[in-house]
Amino acid sequence: MRYTGLAAVMLLSFTSACGKNESGNGNVAEAPGKTNLLESIKGSGEIKIGTEGTYAPFTFHDKDGKLTGFDVEIAEEVAKRIGVKPNFIETKWDGMLAGLDAKRFDMVANEVTIREDRQEKYDFSDPYILSKAVLIVKDSNTDIKKLADLKGKKSGQSLTSDLGDIAKGNGAELVPIDGFNQAIDLLVSGRIDATINDKLSFLDLKKQKPDVPIKVVDETNNASQSGLLFHKGNAELVSAVNKALSDMKADGKYLEISSKYFGEDVSK
Repeated sequence: MRYTGLAAVMLLSFTSACGKNESGNGNVAEAPGKTNLLESIKGSGEIKIGTEGTYAPFTFHDKDGKLTGFDVEIAEEVAKRIGVKPNFIETKWDGMLAGLDAKRFDMVANEVTIREDRQEKYDFSDPYILSKAVLIVKDSNTDIKKLADLKGKKSGQSLTSDLGDIAKGNGAELVPIDGFNQAIDLLVSGRIDATINDKLSFLDLKKQKPDVPIKVVDETNNASQSGLLFHKGNAELVSAVNKALSDMKADGKYLEISSKYFGEDVSK
């Protein structure tokens, strides 16, 4: 759910159809005479993938410095099934869509929430994760018990994410952050009062560091879907990615990756 650098939260039914998408993405139209990006990718032997690298457990660096995470492994498997190598280009979330616009990437794998305003400009794959956003505060905080209590409080958020929109809509003063980890650091140090982020990110952090003095006090009512993100009008590439996702669901590879990070199928 990109959501942000926390989220974040992940409905789904994967299809391999292009132009008919049950996620409500609408038709994916190929512009007449447009270069076939899928063929260009296959010709080069690699697909350029934008991702943050600072947003555990979706995209982050392990203790050895290796880029990994749920979205990273999903993207790696998609690339493998298309027949190319993944070339990850790490970028801060606030510059991710601009990087896609500038064609620095062929695809973005960063729990990007499928939203109508984004669908007007970009194409999405079928959704591959269902997620909710949660409101996180310090263990000692007794003032903030629900989203409405954010009014006048400092909330650490990426300024261009839907999570930031939720915080702003509840009257919070937004403090810019680069990602989930920074939000938690600022929260623990007392420089912000709260952050709205991904529930699965919170669960992963508490699993890794159970003593971190933070807690969830509220969550959004609606779950959001996330998809892999593309330039508008690359129907062949979107179709190939959708087929890869569908096949991963069918043969158990998706469940294997999902269970590794979350202990369950997060597409449902």
